[in-house]
Amino acid sequence: MSAALDPVDWLLFSLSRAFRSPLAVFVQIQGCVICLTLAIGWAFAAYVRNREINRMKDAMKCGNSFAFLCHDINELEHTNQVNLPRVTVVMPLKGFGEHNLHNWKSQITSLYGGPLEFLFVVESTEDPAYHAVSRLIRDFKDDVDAKIIVAGLSTTCSQKIHNQLIGVERMHKDTKYVLFLDDDVRLHPGSIGALTAEMEKNPEIFIQTGYPLDLPSGSLGSYCIYEYHMPCSMGFATGGKTFFLWGGCMMMQADDFRRDNYGVVSGLRDGGYSDDMTLAAIAGAHKRLITSPPVAVFPHPLASDLSFSRYWNYLRKQTFVLESYISRVNWLMNRGLFSFHCYLSWGFVAPYFMAAVHIAAALQFYIKGYSYEETTCTTSGLLLASCLAICTLTELLSMWNLTRIEVQLCNMLSPEAPKLSLDYYNWSLIFVALLVDNFLYPISAFRSHFSQSINWSGIRYHLKNGKINKIERNKGRGPKFTDLGGKHLYGKKGAPPKASFLSSLARSLCQWHQPKKYEV
Repeated sequence: MSAALDPVDWLLFSLSRAFRSPLAVFVQIQGCVICLTLAIGWAFAAYVRNREINRMKDAMKCGNSFAFLCHDINELEHTNQVNLPRVTVVMPLKGFGEHNLHNWKSQITSLYGGPLEFLFVVESTEDPAYHAVSRLIRDFKDDVDAKIIVAGLSTTCSQKIHNQLIGVERMHKDTKYVLFLDDDVRLHPGSIGALTAEMEKNPEIFIQTGYPLDLPSGSLGSYCIYEYHMPCSMGFATGGKTFFLWGGCMMMQADDFRRDNYGVVSGLRDGGYSDDMTLAAIAGAHKRLITSPPVAVFPHPLASDLSFSRYWNYLRKQTFVLESYISRVNWLMNRGLFSFHCYLSWGFVAPYFMAAVHIAAALQFYIKGYSYEETTCTTSGLLLASCLAICTLTELLSMWNLTRIEVQLCNMLSPEAPKLSLDYYNWSLIFVALLVDNFLYPISAFRSHFSQSINWSGIRYHLKNGKINKIERNKGRGPKFTDLGGKHLYGKKGAPPKASFLSSLARSLCQWHQPKKYEV
């Protein structure tokens, strides 16, 4: 060498050379493959969603101005509407936040033409959601069949599952389908009708589900959650059969709960922590069908003050579900998912660290004027870094394209709602979120595995052999807000002032008028 390398240059040179070993090259190529695989998956999901958009546009060109409700306008004839089955919507509630009122109104102002009841289920009257829902029901009492139910405290399962099962017990005796919705789901006017129509077409369907379209609020935490959900979105955009299940939207046969078919009630009640993971395991064990219609994508605005710490709490809850199981086979599948996800997460991040070293070494050697022979060692490293940059750009474009198409689909499915847009989309934060989320996932997963306990909305659950065996409630000592929606968990202070509530309600009523039936 023309001159001795200083310590920093020597370190960069040594690392860059080490990262050209066969194993390191494999890791970097693997990172490119992961990026391209995600890009292809999102491209297919975008194709499925875009196909539904084109169907709606074709239906509107043929004179069906209600294509956002159904493709065939004849389905809206009174003779068809009066024969629709009864549906009960069960919504387990916890806390009250900035988007809840809008979400609840989108749920109860459904344009489903058949008999429909809504059951809002809370833990106690002290829950801030109780007072807000009570007012909402009073204002819509002449238009909808809605009730609020106080479920009491859970003792053998998570509070959410307890609320769901209490709601099922109280549903109408003639209910044919039960739809479980999270309180952060923003429904489209035709969502319930679309889910019900698919259940009627195919009686073999065990569960129908959908998936949220996260709308980041601008913080890094919100983009991390958006990025965390995006890989799963391709599993729900199949237009039909899927192995994935989201607990925020699940439609099932009511008789499956009345008769405890396949152990759905006992499986949830006896130590169940996660409703969707438990039901997905039951569906897999009994080879039952799960489907996700292409219109089942729902806008999910994230809290405007979603902090990074709240994202971390949410990630902890998501990784903790892999610690719950109902059978040996379910345990083995969860261990496989645990290992596979951790491997891919760090396998995704590692190539970016290596690429950064290659680039830093090349820049350092160029700036300090080392000879050509001394800098050629970085050439192959720069080639690998360039390939990774191209694959990353392809991945980001594919993710953006799917989000753009899903935003367009949501706007068409809810023509009365304020239009969604991607004006806020921050490419830099998306890239940072990709690295942060994949780096933290294995850390969260290992912590969940060794702790076997989690704090969920102020309640600490302890697992033993995959099931809840201990529940601790320390009111006021846990988090005061939920992770995604930023909902107040305790006290009446969570309810908005009456004037603010009524003014918001009045604005909504000006935008939307809800008839009891839709006749053509």
